[in-house]
Amino acid sequence: MQSLMKSIVPSLNSSAPSHMKGVHLIGHGGLDQLVYRTDIPTPQPKAGEVLLKVLAAGVNNTDINTRIGWYSKQVTGDTNSGADEGYDQLDASSATWSGSSLKLPIVQGADICGEVIAVGLGVNSERIGERVIVRSMQQSVNSTSDFDCITVGSELNGGFAQYTCALSVEAYAVNTSWSDVELASIPCAYSTAENMLHRAGLKAGERVLITGASGGVGSAAVQLAKRRGAYVIAVAGSAKHDDVKALGADILVARGADLVAAIGTDSVDLVVDLIAGPGWPQLLEVLRRGGRYATAGAIAGPMVELDIRTLYLKDLTFFGCTYQEQVVFDNLVSYIEADEIRPVVAKTYPLKHIHQAQTDFLKKGFTGKLVLIPEA
Repeated sequence: MQSLMKSIVPSLNSSAPSHMKGVHLIGHGGLDQLVYRTDIPTPQPKAGEVLLKVLAAGVNNTDINTRIGWYSKQVTGDTNSGADEGYDQLDASSATWSGSSLKLPIVQGADICGEVIAVGLGVNSERIGERVIVRSMQQSVNSTSDFDCITVGSELNGGFAQYTCALSVEAYAVNTSWSDVELASIPCAYSTAENMLHRAGLKAGERVLITGASGGVGSAAVQLAKRRGAYVIAVAGSAKHDDVKALGADILVARGADLVAAIGTDSVDLVVDLIAGPGWPQLLEVLRRGGRYATAGAIAGPMVELDIRTLYLKDLTFFGCTYQEQVVFDNLVSYIEADEIRPVVAKTYPLKHIHQAQTDFLKKGFTGKLVLIPEA
């Protein structure tokens, strides 16, 4: 009976204060919509949840895209186009990736590394003290549809605060000596990258072209593709080629270069694209007949020119990758624990410096991840 009670009674002795420091997103727009506060009520874990002390939280494109409303079909420019000031006359109901309005204010932050400090009803109290990462793309509660999903920092409060709650089943304990900031680099970027490779079925010996290879998702894709035994052709700014080469890339191509001239037509099995934009048609030219194209981003702009004849005459297959099967995150945890991958952390910032962190993120002058650390 004692062990049963231990497993179902919530912890009432959390070390968390009644209020916490954190960042509220108060509306769609510029950096001024991110407000650092010291008086946000500390959340309490509901049934099936754990309360986390946030140890570190990574910065991602999706945080910025959500803030500025870039997911709206009204927006046709690149992801930097409204990053400072937002967009005028934006329809908030269409400004999120899910197509539903945000419930404001919200705490963003899709990447979470945290320590379990309390549990809700039905969660074993032995979880207290675990260091965890939270799956950023989750199945919608009470939904049976595979593609009905929600994301941390958009439909759920995220990691840009001292404390946050997460479903216990979505908080993964990881047995590793990695630092907190390294673990906080994993949930969003690495799951996005692994999901593209998983959905497109990348196999050992195949040739894969990865765009945006110096960014968080791109650098993750390079490592994850090499882990699968693929031959990696990486596109990145010339100044970052040494960094990306160190991650395992076999060939480096300068951003903006003529891909056909650089690597030839019909030369790759899979394109993993995070960029899109004006240069997009070249990506289909370098795919072999029967090749695959996978995308989870459009940093250079979502509007592209497609010659439909290229699609059907080359028998190409396209994968749009948002929804993630649970096996994707399970795999990532196993890779971490086996030391098969390792993220690159370019810089860390105190959480209250989130404006500077997002400004630096948009300048793309780094390789890997930027990570925020909540103040004590």
